[in-house]
Amino acid sequence: MIISSAFAQEAPQEGEAATHAGTVEHGGAHESAFPPFESSNFAPQLVWLALIFGLLYLLMSTVALPRVRKILVNRRTTIDSDLEASRELQAKATSAAQRNEATLAAKKEEAQAIGREAHEKIAAEISAARASAEQKFAAALAGAEGRIAAEKSQALAHVESIATEAAAEIVAKLTGASVDPATVASAYANVTR
Repeated sequence: MIISSAFAQEAPQEGEAATHAGTVEHGGAHESAFPPFESSNFAPQLVWLALIFGLLYLLMSTVALPRVRKILVNRRTTIDSDLEASRELQAKATSAAQRNEATLAAKKEEAQAIGREAHEKIAAEISAARASAEQKFAAALAGAEGRIAAEKSQALAHVESIATEAAAEIVAKLTGASVDPATVASAYANVTR
């Protein structure tokens, strides 16, 4: 019995063998259509499609979409708050830059005023020192000119006596006669009148 039941399972019946042989000759298994494309299966497939679509829609609308919406709202809130903070910081930076520029301009003007004041002070000191030096040099020059004039007049007074002595010696050497310098001086005085 075991053998006969095993043989029965292995040996196809005549009708099945013929069907099997007919399908093998045509290049495939059964010649029936693909089950989803059979018209008898359309109604159950549409029911299952609607049921699964409805469940997925319900699941997405109650679970996934609120989470995504919450993430998008949080993201938008974070971006808006960051933009607002950046605008505030930019406004603060702009006002700080303006204050720094104003302070810098004031300090620059102050430095220029100090520089002008120092320049004027140094110029006044230099002018006073120059005037003092010029006065000293003028006094020294006047004293030197006075000494030069005195020495010149003294030298000129001596020049006449030196010239008369030199003339007397020249005449003595040329003529061999001794001449008195007073005679030469009186002769010179007569000639220059």
